[in-house]
Amino acid sequence: MKQAVKALLTTFGVLAFALGVGVGTAPAHAQGKTITLCWAAWDPANALVELSKDFTAKTGVGMKFEFVPWTNYADRFLNELNSHGSLCDLIIGDSQWIGGAAENGQYVKLNDFFKKEGISMDDYMPATVVGYSEWPKNSPNYWALPAMGDAVGWTYRKDWFARPEIQADFKAKYGRDLAVPKTLDELREIAKFFQGREIDGKKVYGASIYTERGSEGITMGVSNYLYDYGFQYQDPKKPYSMDGFVNSPGAVKGLEAYKELYKCCTPPGASNSYMSEGLDAFKSGQVALQMNFFAFFPGLYKDPNVGGDKIGFFSNPAGPATQATQLGGQGISVVSYSKNQGEALQYIKWFSGGDVQKKWWALGGYSCAKSVLNDPSFPNSAPFAGEFLKSMGMVVDFWAEPSYAQLLQAEQKRVHDYMVADKGTAQEALDGLVKDWKAIFKEEGKKF
Repeated sequence: MKQAVKALLTTFGVLAFALGVGVGTAPAHAQGKTITLCWAAWDPANALVELSKDFTAKTGVGMKFEFVPWTNYADRFLNELNSHGSLCDLIIGDSQWIGGAAENGQYVKLNDFFKKEGISMDDYMPATVVGYSEWPKNSPNYWALPAMGDAVGWTYRKDWFARPEIQADFKAKYGRDLAVPKTLDELREIAKFFQGREIDGKKVYGASIYTERGSEGITMGVSNYLYDYGFQYQDPKKPYSMDGFVNSPGAVKGLEAYKELYKCCTPPGASNSYMSEGLDAFKSGQVALQMNFFAFFPGLYKDPNVGGDKIGFFSNPAGPATQATQLGGQGISVVSYSKNQGEALQYIKWFSGGDVQKKWWALGGYSCAKSVLNDPSFPNSAPFAGEFLKSMGMVVDFWAEPSYAQLLQAEQKRVHDYMVADKGTAQEALDGLVKDWKAIFKEEGKKF
């Protein structure tokens, strides 16, 4: 990987602040070695601390946890990997890191270990294997075990939707019942309907969506429209050939539709919103709809003000071309610089167990194991479980190339300039993005 890309990966922070900050500590009674697991600081990490107590009880290997806020997550751990640090024995790394970590020898390749221990990637949802474990993509080369499944979904104010007077007004205007949207067009209509409406003496707005410029937010948001309108990252038959795929007529319409939703139906001051801003908007009762990752939905369901019977969940609706959604989530990897690789691999083996995966879901983590997700009882195991399962069957991920940070910065700028700053047309934005991406891949020596 080029030095410029290495430097960018070292300094580039990819996510905005999520839920809480916390650091777990190792049980004091653990015997033998202690290993350190590195991840982001949020509710699922706290669930993993609780789950990992079983690992220590079973093996005698102690656990320490290095949890970093999402704002510093990429900075902290990409720097750790690039400097050959030995802090992390295990790391739950972002899906986009897999290419660089594999090609730079930062993760231990797990094929031989999986074969020896009878761990089969056929036991995990296919999208999570491609997204979290494989490099190169769609090849049987594994650098992580799928750990935390996630995707972009939506929440809505179920209690507002159910009000007879709101139902009547909506039907009079649109000629159909107010219900969970099946298409992106229906979603826009619902957002327009609620925009500026007064509910319980308070002015409310249509939707909170991702528009953040600095890290990855607007890309993670607009992708849910681009995919559904026919955008593809490259020609499926010719890698890195992007003309007519990234900037196809459908992709242009998808970008225009996302901008229309932003302009018509978001709260004031929503020009730089990501995960935490969406949570704040929904929890404070500002919006009828919220785009966010499924990982936050358990906490929202428990919220005393907007949770319980007041909240509903749905997967990203269909567009004219298809129905897809942006992949989130991470895999768990053994760091090649670890001095405790044996114990770290022991943890991977334990974590892959069926009973452990069931408990992981029960505690608030998102299992990727088919034994959990394909269980007939799974869709009814949580109010959002069925929609999560549907979403994980239609996810698409951003580039996982070693140069992903440069690729991401290019899309962030092009889309934000068009959508928020009103610079140029959608066609010009996507044509410019193709130009940017070609230059990055050319610098890397890719042929297209």
